[in-house]
Amino acid sequence: FASYYGDHMVLQKEPAGAVVWGRGGPGATVTVALLGASGLVVVKKTAQVTGPSETWTTVLDPMDQGGPYTLMATQGLENVTLRDIYFGDVWLCSGQSNMAMTVLQVANASEELASAARYPHVRVFAAAPARSDVELEELEQIDLPWSIPTAEILGHGNFTYFSAVCWLLGRALYEALGSPIGLVEAAWGGTPIEAWSSRQALRRCGLPEDTGRWVKGELGDPGAPLWPGACFHSAGTSPDQHLSGPQAPSVLWNAMIHPLLNMTLRGVAWYQGEANAFLHTDQYNCTFPALIADWRQAFHTGSAGQTEPLLPFGFVQLSTYRRQSPDDSFARLRWHQTADLGVVPNARMPNTFMAVAMDLGDEHSPYGSIHPRDKQNVAHRLLLGARAVAYGHKHLVFQGPYPTRAILEVTRGLLNVTYSQELICRQKDVRAFEVCCSSQAAPCQWLLAPVVAVGSRRVTLAVGGCRTLVLGLRYAWAEWPCQYLSCPLYNPQGLPAPPFL
Repeated sequence: FASYYGDHMVLQKEPAGAVVWGRGGPGATVTVALLGASGLVVVKKTAQVTGPSETWTTVLDPMDQGGPYTLMATQGLENVTLRDIYFGDVWLCSGQSNMAMTVLQVANASEELASAARYPHVRVFAAAPARSDVELEELEQIDLPWSIPTAEILGHGNFTYFSAVCWLLGRALYEALGSPIGLVEAAWGGTPIEAWSSRQALRRCGLPEDTGRWVKGELGDPGAPLWPGACFHSAGTSPDQHLSGPQAPSVLWNAMIHPLLNMTLRGVAWYQGEANAFLHTDQYNCTFPALIADWRQAFHTGSAGQTEPLLPFGFVQLSTYRRQSPDDSFARLRWHQTADLGVVPNARMPNTFMAVAMDLGDEHSPYGSIHPRDKQNVAHRLLLGARAVAYGHKHLVFQGPYPTRAILEVTRGLLNVTYSQELICRQKDVRAFEVCCSSQAAPCQWLLAPVVAVGSRRVTLAVGGCRTLVLGLRYAWAEWPCQYLSCPLYNPQGLPAPPFL
């Protein structure tokens, strides 16, 4: 078997078939058998060892959720046996340090760790951080083989394993669906999206595929889980410098994602973007949709068509960093995470879902304010999106209110903004709206637009201070847009209105 198969793993349940693969002797025939609890053979397959890599691959028949099963591969007199196998839903969790934060690091950590033993059917696996200049067929190293969760496993250390966002989402999926859940973590702090992108995906966005033409800022220890944008402050200033280590283009795709492509997946959870607030920020509206489309195609092809072509893809919108910063790179990155359309799913990002996190700032986090400890709300919002988008719970409200139109009352100096959902205003002195007040679109002069009134679905703004044309409107456009752990606008379900431009 591939090195990341093992006892206690979860394989994807029906309607897909789980893909099983491994290495064998040249030209040999491998027999793969799935045995039920009684020892009877439930599924039997044969596969030929082919190619210079001497690998074999087979697709198991679609299986109902449950277990335990035993999986055996036999070649001649040799056999490998894996035990305590369950069928359920397999989710891949990837990104940078906010995905890599362990359960040990989150709010109420001791409580969360103590509850781990109550979820033996949520199984966890973590790839070790690794990089490669060429696409690898197999993981070079594993941090955590397939395991039944324990407090020690979920709180192994800081930024190691196991991912808090991944665990909390998987646990919530298990509670909501009652199906075994397999969680695969592949994350590395401080890494930009370009490192997780294939060369083809980078080419789609006109980005160079070689490190020699990339830019590097002040680069410390490339593996250190510092705040994840630290090495990109001077990006764009010295084109003769080289981007290196785990920040280099495609190196994490090559070493940490490409080896997983044969897996049959149910969905992806992604938490990344802080590094790109300082590197190619305004290309993220291309690089992110390109990564999603590329991963989908690669997993669909690699799994012999078993992973669905529009693999559900959930992500966390950037939280906060510096409270008083005038820099708008975080705001621009949040906008680009939606391909500049504000909400998902949308035409450029179908079958995706987003957890808004800008109201979950944590100025006193011991890991730096860029690493907020409230991962429970993040996971809850991801869960709502997963249930609605990935599992088709059509009537579930999974995102906050978003504007549908804005009407200007010129004579009264008012702008009426209509929203898609009922509004709950949590801050009376709302200072989150700004209007583009200019005689020309660029450069824009942004002025504060005070809130005059908030109705059931409408916000009325005062724009009388704008003596020229009102050419644009934006909301929560700041690095730290919400005060006192609360944004101005929510829906009755407690989901914040996302930022927009």
